[in-house]
Amino acid sequence: MKIALGAAKGLAFLHSTEHKVIYRDFKTSNILLDTNYNAKLSDFGLARDGPTGDKSHVSTRVMGTRGYAAPEYLATGHLTTKSDVYSFGVVLLEMISGRRAIDKNQPTGEHNLVEWAKPYLSNKRRVFRVMDPRLEGQYSQNRAQAAAALAMQCFSVEPKCRPNMDEVVKAIGGASGIKEHAEKRR
Repeated sequence: MKIALGAAKGLAFLHSTEHKVIYRDFKTSNILLDTNYNAKLSDFGLARDGPTGDKSHVSTRVMGTRGYAAPEYLATGHLTTKSDVYSFGVVLLEMISGRRAIDKNQPTGEHNLVEWAKPYLSNKRRVFRVMDPRLEGQYSQNRAQAAAALAMQCFSVEPKCRPNMDEVVKAIGGASGIKEHAEKRR
């Protein structure tokens, strides 16, 4: 979870600046690691300045990597910080499952990681089916369930139901629960 926390902090920093920066192509391969496994974000080639004034989004031509892009961005070209949150959820799911966001080598119906995992993530007793089998059960079930719940919230279909990256950082860091923050927004 150290890598996930470092990446989340990087996105939170980008989103919290005076003029928000939207990464737009957040994916696993854009997270570099130093010798101590500290995450560093790379490849800002598709990043965009966030909305200014009373604007809620930035309109742009759809770009990025299939499997990571938020559905509302793909459908409308409207880009917000919640688009990056969706991508972070996909990356978190990749980390806990050991699978790629899009993998044609998986059986039919399992090519898209998010779509395959959703039924398992929504049931606490089935979360273990998503966990990377190479971990051989050597993880805390509570932390696995918390990571799965966080990923689900991040790739919620409704952008307003997604946490912001500061809330993600707190959730990964073990601070107050992300559910409390999500419920306050509704």
